[in-house]
Amino acid sequence: MAAQQQSKWEGKAIGNLKGPKAEQVWPLFEDFFNFHNWLPTIDTCYQLNNEKDGLIRCCANTVPPSSDGSEAIIKWCHERLLYVDKIERCLSYEALDNNVGIRSYVATFKILSSDDGDESGCKIEWSFVADPVDGLTLECFLGYVDFSLQGMAEKIEKALESSLGDFASLES
Repeated sequence: MAAQQQSKWEGKAIGNLKGPKAEQVWPLFEDFFNFHNWLPTIDTCYQLNNEKDGLIRCCANTVPPSSDGSEAIIKWCHERLLYVDKIERCLSYEALDNNVGIRSYVATFKILSSDDGDESGCKIEWSFVADPVDGLTLECFLGYVDFSLQGMAEKIEKALESSLGDFASLES
């Protein structure tokens, strides 16, 4: 039986932030090695090199041992920065080597101003194109991206609220 060629997966998730403006959120994304501070499913993110291959980071997460006595597992992915557009507030990267089953994956994050005309709030858009991931469905992968982005939006809101509160207390 001939194997059917699976098409590329494409998807997008949107995270709404109620208070922070796009100009406040963008600097958090512009730092390519800062991802672990915002994405709840990543423990660490650090630069691997700055050579001819471009900027490459390693993002990793430790899955703790289970109650059945299995050992902790470190899941990791090396990712290359493709571009940063400060004017459009977007950043794109691709997955390289990894141990999570990703063969081809390109993601783009955009920080967008709120659509409702209100001065407060913004949106984070996470879009991707990927080869199917073994053991997952597109719906499952989309669910992971959306869940991760909602957690990221929440962490960013809290961090910016905290920093604005600290700044306000300095002024008084």
